[in-house]
Amino acid sequence: MKTDVIIIGAGPAGIFTALEMIKKNSRKKIIMVEKGKAIENRHCPKSVTGKCMSCKPYCHITTGFSGAGAFSDGKLSLSYEVGGDLPTLIGEEKAQETIDYCDKIYLEFGADTHVEGIGDPEKTKVIRKNAIKAGLKLVDCPIRHMGTEKAHDIYGAIQKYLLDHGVEILFGVECNNLIIENGVCKGVILSDNGISKEVYAEDTVVATGRRGADWLESICTEHHVEHVASTVDIGVRVEVRNEIMEEVNEVLYESKLIGYPAPFKNKVRTFCQNPGGYVAQENYDNDLAVVNGHSFKDKKSENTNLAILCSHNFSIPFNQPIAYAQKVGELTNMLGDGHILVQRFGDILDGKRTWAKELARSNVRPTLPDAVAGDITAAMPYRAMINIINFIQAVDQVVPGFASYETLLYSPELKFYSNRVKMDTDFNTNVKGLHCLGDSSGWTRGLMMASAMGTLMGRKLAENE
Repeated sequence: MKTDVIIIGAGPAGIFTALEMIKKNSRKKIIMVEKGKAIENRHCPKSVTGKCMSCKPYCHITTGFSGAGAFSDGKLSLSYEVGGDLPTLIGEEKAQETIDYCDKIYLEFGADTHVEGIGDPEKTKVIRKNAIKAGLKLVDCPIRHMGTEKAHDIYGAIQKYLLDHGVEILFGVECNNLIIENGVCKGVILSDNGISKEVYAEDTVVATGRRGADWLESICTEHHVEHVASTVDIGVRVEVRNEIMEEVNEVLYESKLIGYPAPFKNKVRTFCQNPGGYVAQENYDNDLAVVNGHSFKDKKSENTNLAILCSHNFSIPFNQPIAYAQKVGELTNMLGDGHILVQRFGDILDGKRTWAKELARSNVRPTLPDAVAGDITAAMPYRAMINIINFIQAVDQVVPGFASYETLLYSPELKFYSNRVKMDTDFNTNVKGLHCLGDSSGWTRGLMMASAMGTLMGRKLAENE
């Protein structure tokens, strides 16, 4: 097979690459490869069974058209300050302009016109003052919340648009390798129901998301694609009653706090806050179960959940951050017999495990019912655990009650980012014809910034007719 552009991965970065090429009236033939299913065929059986079924060969929450975006809380961060390091590559002004452009596209496909976090500047000042007193930084970021169920509809409309405009999407097809000859990427080697086939293309765009970060790292090593060690995030998902987070939820919707707690001074941050949301489980390769959070537009719980992530960087002699995080996750899964572990914050401070009967009589009832009560400190590295404890106590100065005895911590919350691929401002790697986008490239974190990176890639490909 031959094509002009082949896109590996149908997450936001890949989707917006194709979308922008269409909007620029490109005549290039586009093939998109996605090992998961079309969005209308993605279904998590947990909604029926009440427990994770460890679907094979992949988790339907993380894999398929729009990637994890279809089943995420669907929050679009509208500031260049949130979502990764792409602005350092292309410039802050260009990043913000592209985010604003992508936001209009999401609105065209049905995103809610309401923007969270901009309604009460005076109350925001008070929250910021308390954050400063606690040694934390509050990052202002307007949020457009699609919601889990609405995100599914919006990406479904985008999928139909791409198909109607001639994009060929190969569902259930996996990319095994790249075809690289004399420093030039000629295309890819695919596996379709066990049958191997080669597809040649002028430009190959790899946008495999966090789900494909480990795969891309191995590809870069095999084919000498220049890359540098990047960051891996290890942490927990925290769940409290809505009453505790009420003011922050109303004023900001998502409180993005950053700190460097003593004694290690590592970067620790909040991420993906879900007012009235639900804690969820996602499964990665090798049966690795990780925790995440969702927030629906209409369906609400009595709790708010958010991630607290501790950033880890490695250099000499160890430079495999993804493998490190996976080992932490595997050890936690072992303690939970393949399930997510949950523990009360007070029990952590008391040096004891949490028991199911204690959760049953607590004010904070878990929204992930099949999480196993236990001791996450038996698996979490000491450095990360101390950072998380001290950060939670700092947040308590901003949100009184956040560090209460009954606050729930779920583990493992892991964010895999590929070792950062070296590229120029047009996203060209040292291998001609190869471009790497989105979270798997190590440059973005989240739906909007990945969408922006895809948009810029689409423009560049459309220009080179």
